Amino acid sequence: MTDDAVPDLRASDADREQVAGILRDALAEGRLDMEEFEERLDATYKARTYRELAPITRDLPAAGVTAPPVSLTKEPASGPGWSGRIVGGEGSSTWAVAVMSGFQRKGRWTMPRRFTCLAFWGGGEIDLREADFADREVEINAFAIMGGVDVIVPPGVEVVVRGIGVMGGFDHREEGVPGEPGAPRVIVTGFALWGGVGVQRKLTRAEKLRIREERRQEKLERRAGRRELGEER
Repeated sequence: MTDDAVPDLRASDADREQVAGILRDALAEGRLDMEEFEERLDATYKARTYRELAPITRDLPAAGVTAPPVSLTKEPASGPGWSGRIVGGEGSSTWAVAVMSGFQRKGRWTMPRRFTCLAFWGGGEIDLREADFADREVEINAFAIMGGVDVIVPPGVEVVVRGIGVMGGFDHREEGVPGEPGAPRVIVTGFALWGGVGVQRKLTRAEKLRIREERRQEKLERRAGRRELGEER
């Protein structure tokens, strides 16, 4: 389908928001980097017609298949949810060691039922925000000796901390937050000597970007409302 075949009709705010949603999904899936995303998003909000919108998503799939350049029918969101992230299996990695060094487990990986790690004069990071889970309940067994381990979980995950600290400690601040239905439960155990195991709850970069764009859109709508009110007066 060529650009000439796309109707040269005026696009609505809903049409632009649909395209912006496809771009956000592509960013979260790694199909676009941040620079490409920002360029296309800027072009989306500047577009006035369907013909201007069509090229923006021509090379991006939608709903798991190759889509036409732009579908002007908004499909309901169909994210995998928590059930899609509990995948079974053995996990991508079951242990990590940092001796006067560091380790990271982050991005798209599968958290096993039990993950054991040691940080000795070093540090480690276990980031579960984009991870899949081998089971509904998983355990991180962390040993921090004159070192530290940071555990990062996404919103909606229940956290239970059972570690023991001697001249060190385990972070209990995220305990007691109810989990979402179907979300995994993360148990943090182990031992800290002159070291610490921290637990943080953070949004993914894509989620932060989505919230920022929603706030931006709200500001635009408020400004438009004030302009309309001024014109009526």
